[in-house]
Amino acid sequence: MSSTLLELTRGSHEEVERLERLIVKELQNEGASSRDRLLQSHRVRFMIEHILSTTDKLVEIYEDKDGARKDEIAALGGQTATGTNVFSAFYDRLKEIREYHRRHPSARVIDAEEEYEQIFKLGAKWKSRKGDFAFKEASGRYLDLHEFYNRYINSKFGEPMDYVIYLEKFSQPHMIPCKRKMTRQYKEYIIELLEYLISFFERTEPLKDLDRIFSKVVNDFEEQWANGKVKGWENEGQENGHISQTALIDLDYYSTVDELLELGPEKLKEALAALGLKTGGTIQQRAERLFLTKNTPLEKLDKKHFAKPQRGSKQNGNGDLQFQKQDDIKELALVEAKMVKLCELLEEIIVRTKENSVKKQGMTYEELALEHEEEDVHAESESDEEDQPIYNPLKLPLGWDGKPIPYWLYKLHGLGQEFKCEICGNHSYWGRRAFERHFKEWRHQHGMRCLGIPNTKNFNEITSIQDAKNLWEKIQRRQGLHKWRPDLEEEYEDKEGNIYNKKTYTDLQRQGLI
Repeated sequence: MSSTLLELTRGSHEEVERLERLIVKELQNEGASSRDRLLQSHRVRFMIEHILSTTDKLVEIYEDKDGARKDEIAALGGQTATGTNVFSAFYDRLKEIREYHRRHPSARVIDAEEEYEQIFKLGAKWKSRKGDFAFKEASGRYLDLHEFYNRYINSKFGEPMDYVIYLEKFSQPHMIPCKRKMTRQYKEYIIELLEYLISFFERTEPLKDLDRIFSKVVNDFEEQWANGKVKGWENEGQENGHISQTALIDLDYYSTVDELLELGPEKLKEALAALGLKTGGTIQQRAERLFLTKNTPLEKLDKKHFAKPQRGSKQNGNGDLQFQKQDDIKELALVEAKMVKLCELLEEIIVRTKENSVKKQGMTYEELALEHEEEDVHAESESDEEDQPIYNPLKLPLGWDGKPIPYWLYKLHGLGQEFKCEICGNHSYWGRRAFERHFKEWRHQHGMRCLGIPNTKNFNEITSIQDAKNLWEKIQRRQGLHKWRPDLEEEYEDKEGNIYNKKTYTDLQRQGLI
């Protein structure tokens, strides 16, 4: 059909709008479990990538580098190379459409629900490529760093330690001395560790833009590196990058070797190192070696004057090794900065991994096997777990997590023992601790106030109304003359601060004197 590009453009726009509606519909329904939410994020990520790829195709069509779209639009208006008019172009197009539907009689429009299911099927394939987790990662709940741990403790840059301690220190590469990190073994270790963390982050946080995060890390790193403030590499920028510029000596101001001796041995050593020459020997030998470069180019000097290059590196005799070494160190420091940033984003998972490792260290083999089986069952039925009723045949009280408390804790606090208080309206209290605490609570205090009895320590352990009344009468008989008389002993204060008993205050108030 001649209208292929225009129909493709229309279909692409429709597809983008349909995917946008599907994303909104997907995000309106929050998953019941963490696994459901993770799969939901992967599906949304797949649809976003599908939108981006479709948009790229639309951009290519609108750019129209080959002019096909322009020719097709002109053909719609009848402006063809053959000179056909508008009506002829219209009927030709109608004939093509009828011929197409005659050849494809079963073609039908796919509604949104069917498209939704198709997207899920495509998203499942994408998830199997990027969204799978290893067994030890437990569907993204834990990190699996055992391989990197073994490489760390068996390397020259690492040291023997427990796996739990390694989980605390692997995110702190600045704690490793720089001399230990100047090896290919460490470079491979830190790069592969970064790749694993990137892969894990993409599988657990598919909707976050990692490229934008890393771009900010790179900008901050460049600024800190220029100022020599990169953690763990504070002096490397100056020692390896600026030495070739600041340590060079302008030999035009010196005419003899004796004049160079006045600079001192350290200054001469820095100048020789900046040029890639040997730095050993006495101060006289250093000055003579440096003075050779005044009238002789470096490439024409005898090779015996140059320092031996490190293993695995090459030196061309003009100091380029220093710049190459500086670039390698900067690249290594940038990898560490990215790894530290990912560890900050995955801090919660790292803490959870450490807690899980500590728990497993105190378990037997049988307990570990049982927990693995429970994790498998939990992963399969996690989405339905919240909908099922809580299994509580002993009718134990629920804890802070909404689950029944352990039976041993139930027996320890005596929660199976019931105490009833008649003063509180025959309210039941379970356990000795709750029973003793209720004497100071509002329910018991209200009951004592209704009986006209002060709620003092004398009435602790009294739950019967009759017992409380009998005890109150006994206390009143014992008090005798010292019985509490509110009309004489209760104090009142007026606005001017004068103190009266209740009877006097009431009389003065009735007379209007107060």
